[in-house]
Amino acid sequence: MDMGMAILFAANLGFIGVGAQPPMPEWGAMISTGRNYLPDFWWMATFPGLAILITVLGFNLLGDGLRDILDPQSRGQIR
Repeated sequence: MDMGMAILFAANLGFIGVGAQPPMPEWGAMISTGRNYLPDFWWMATFPGLAILITVLGFNLLGDGLRDILDPQSRGQIR
């Protein structure tokens, strides 16, 4: 399982309420709480969602870059 999917899985568990319990901060729980206040306080759900997006994208780009550097078979190939 790659890191991005693990983060998304943990956020999904927190969103449906079976992740870490309330004194622990969790992105999925923050989005779940913030969705009740979206019309007035849109940032309560938007910024945890952006944090998930940036983190997962960062891990995926890091993994792709490391694979390109460390995999000798893929050197010189155009995908």
